[in-house]
Amino acid sequence: MFKVLVSDPISDLGIQKLVEATDVAVDKKPGLSEDELIAIIGEYDALLVRSQTRVTARVMEAGKQLKVVGRAGVGVDNIDLEAATQRGIIVINAPDGNTITTCEHTFAMMMAVARHIPQAYLKTVGGVWDRKSFVGVELRGKVLGVLGMGRIGSEVAKRAKAFGMDIWGYDPFMTEERAEQLGIRLSTVDDIVRNADFMTVHTPLTPETRHMIGSAQFEVMKKGMRIVNCARGGIIDELALVEAIDQGIVAGAAFDVFEVEPPAADHPFLNHPKIIVTPHLGASTVEAQENVAIDVSEQVLNILRDAPFTNAVNMPPIPATLLKTLQPYFALGEKLGSFAAQLTEGAVSEIKVSYSGELADVDTQPLTRYIVRGVLAHHLGREQVNVVNSMHLAKERSVNIIVNKTKESRDFTNLVSVSLRTKAEERLVAGTLLTGYGPRVVQIDKFPVDVAPEGNLVLVSHNDKPGIIGKIGTLFGNNDVNIATMQVGRQLAGGSAIMVLTVDKAAPKELLAEVTALPDLNKAKEITLY
Repeated sequence: MFKVLVSDPISDLGIQKLVEATDVAVDKKPGLSEDELIAIIGEYDALLVRSQTRVTARVMEAGKQLKVVGRAGVGVDNIDLEAATQRGIIVINAPDGNTITTCEHTFAMMMAVARHIPQAYLKTVGGVWDRKSFVGVELRGKVLGVLGMGRIGSEVAKRAKAFGMDIWGYDPFMTEERAEQLGIRLSTVDDIVRNADFMTVHTPLTPETRHMIGSAQFEVMKKGMRIVNCARGGIIDELALVEAIDQGIVAGAAFDVFEVEPPAADHPFLNHPKIIVTPHLGASTVEAQENVAIDVSEQVLNILRDAPFTNAVNMPPIPATLLKTLQPYFALGEKLGSFAAQLTEGAVSEIKVSYSGELADVDTQPLTRYIVRGVLAHHLGREQVNVVNSMHLAKERSVNIIVNKTKESRDFTNLVSVSLRTKAEERLVAGTLLTGYGPRVVQIDKFPVDVAPEGNLVLVSHNDKPGIIGKIGTLFGNNDVNIATMQVGRQLAGGSAIMVLTVDKAAPKELLAEVTALPDLNKAKEITLY
């Protein structure tokens, strides 16, 4: 008989499958302190929580029989994932349960900003009958730009079609075939900014997406656009948005999220007549709260019964001997995946991983998961992608994964190569571990290099001509960006070449544009590796 402890308030319907299971006993004990939880957790096989209970390393150490911790929701900030992984405890969440709820809230906000509903309500209940001030616009026939075509973005697009809207969608992993299936126009962020009448964002918050809509985008934006954000605060630059509204560029905005929550009392959104706000209600429906509990309960039951499960957010146990061999390569593999993802333009359709040398003789599946995580996390966010769900997320996005092995490795004991294919190009990054030096990138596309995969890098494609290095060094110095190391890779003197710079801080976009504008320079790309 398995024992499951529910330590946060969760509806009976949400845990019904666990309660009705003949091989499971469920105890509901909400409101326990950490010490009280530690005192009893040793007798339980599973722990089910929401956001109140903090599942610390001390709790897991006391959970001698604990096999799984289930979070009835998306975020797992209240669970020590590292401690869980070290003890072989699986942590699962419910990323799908709030899809429809957030989608519907997005539409509610879109309708509200189109028809000035909150503002009109306040005036009407205040005793003022004012119809002239609240002339709205129809959704029918308007261009809706959807930034992020994952689960929620795709559901928004489906409903927008029913309203007669023309949907332009952007997603780093969306192919033209997938866009055609959804009946949308595959677009770039710039296309959407310049042409959309309404725009809604559904991307995770990553360094890549932070302020992806800011002053530069507002300057070229279609006048009269309306913006909705029910995803994450920080994707849209809040202060730049207020300025764009005041300048008459943006007609209105509706936000369910803020960069800092709760927002300060003097936040400019809170008293602006053209901005509608709600307190992060995207997942706040009865159905969503029940759905996430149902989803987690099902997966907890599968784990206890040793059946296939999904939505794990940490690393499952690996045999000790295999872990000893592979662990030094985990960080290298993830960084190679991230490096390749940042090099590549367009939707990734294929990830090809090649192992050469001694790695060909071992089970490299755990390492492949790290590599795929590195690729996907650049676009989806590290908090959304982990080494357990990375393969599943790739499959969801129709990304084909190919693994090749060969014992032949001419120059290195082991070599890991990551190749990404899009409709337009194929890019390759290869790396190894060098004794005494640690992880190194040793090849970019066809060019040999020797670079530590860490920090801020700038990759420059250029023609191998005298004076190039000096010109680039001068530009970086003039922009107060210190170059720590410089590596040049070429195949033939006077031919095409690359330069990899390690810099002390992120290079401004203006500097990269200046570098690209130099004679015999083809492209400058910033690569950031954590």
